[in-house]
Formats: sequence, structure tokens, C-alpha cells
Amino acid sequence: MSGHNKWSTIKHKKGAADAKRGKIFTKLIKEITVAAKNGGGDPDSNAALRSAILKARLASMPKDNIEKGIKRGIGGGDTADYIELVYEGYASGGVGLIIETLTDNKNRTGANVKAILSKNGGQLAATGAVSYQFKRVGLVNVNADENDEDKVIEVALEAGAADVVSEGGLIEIETDPANFEAVINALEAAGIKSESADITMLSDTPVTLDVEKTKKVLELIEKLEDDDDVQRVSSNLNIPADMNLD
Repeated sequence: MSGHNKWSTIKHKKGAADAKRGKIFTKLIKEITVAAKNGGGDPDSNAALRSAILKARLASMPKDNIEKGIKRGIGGGDTADYIELVYEGYASGGVGLIIETLTDNKNRTGANVKAILSKNGGQLAATGAVSYQFKRVGLVNVNADENDEDKVIEVALEAGAADVVSEGGLIEIETDPANFEAVINALEAAGIKSESADITMLSDTPVTLDVEKTKKVLELIEKLEDDDDVQRVSSNLNIPADMNLD
């Protein structure tokens, strides 16, 4: 089992994320649109689209919104030519950041990312300077208070999960990206609701800071994720379960 809390920053930001549901939906629709444009509108033959739809469903996005995103991608009116760009950087305390974006203007996005970092104690890093510390994984978050832990573990592992950890009121499931969808579907079939899920970057070299520095890093991550072009930010910041950030 893993020795650090993979979902620590996500737990801390959950309330803020709930308050920004409209922006979350906008980013999910963009992801659906790009996936449909690149691989077609049939999720059965487009793994990226299946994953994007799955995340939208878990975020309680209305079915009509999902269908509109697919239609845009296959030629239903969205003429934006989005490209995927990944930036690497550092926050204060040496915390590594992987910043994944979808943009129709790389100059704007690059300038915005650089400005947010520099104004909040961070800096851009050269390609490869940070990413070597990370691997791409699927992460699924289940409420431990509302589910039987043994059942969750059994279902997740049988579906191909690589790791399951229970900590701080959450059951955290790590999967290979290839097994991400199978684990989600198995949980749903067993009546287990996933609080959140994503395919993201995870580091095996976590960095633990004091409370004030941790708050600064979280503020930087939130400001990056507030940018319309930023889809997700992964970091190797570790927040111990007993750290009080209130």
C-alpha cells in the first residue's frame, strides 16, 4: 500500500470545486469535444472519449451537455482548433508541478501559466525537469463513511486496481490507466459511488512542507486551475492526514 496521501490536495479543494461547477463543466466539455474531434464520436471505439464521458458523468454533468460536446467535436459548430500542451514547473518548497492544458492559443496559455507561477512563488521548469518524477495513473476517490471498506477493496482489486488506501475518510484507489474504466464500472455495478476520478500524474517522491508553505502551494494550484485553458494540475505535494489547513 502507498505511504502517502494521493488525494490530499483534492480533498482540500473539494469545497471550492463544488462552488465552481460551471467552470468544471466547461473544461469537461472541452475535453469531450477534443476527444471526439481526434478519435470520432463513438465512445465504444474511442477510449479517450469514454474516459472524458466517464469523468463528466461522475461530475453529474447533464447528458445533454455531454452530447453537445460530442457533436461539436465531430463537426457540429465548434471551429476552435485545440491543442494539448504540458508545462512543468516548481512551486515554493521545491514542489513539482505538471500543468496540463487544452488551448486554441498557445502564446496566451504560456504567458498566463508563467504569470500565475511567478506571481505566486513558482517558476517554469525545462521540459523533463519535473516529469521524470511522475507516472500517469488513474485515481478514484470513494467516501469511506458511506461504503464498506472491505467490499470496496475487493471490488477494486478484482477489477484490476493496483493499490487501495483508506485514510482521512476516503478510500483511494490507484489504477493503471488501462484499467481505469474497468474499475469505475465495477464499482458502479457493485453500488459503490465514486466521489471523483481522473487519469492524472502521480509522483513517488512526495514533498511535505509546513502548514503555511502548504497553503501557499495549494493557493498556487487553485489559481492555475482557475485559468480557462488549464485542465488539471498534478503535484508531488503531500499533506499529512493530521495537518490542519483551516
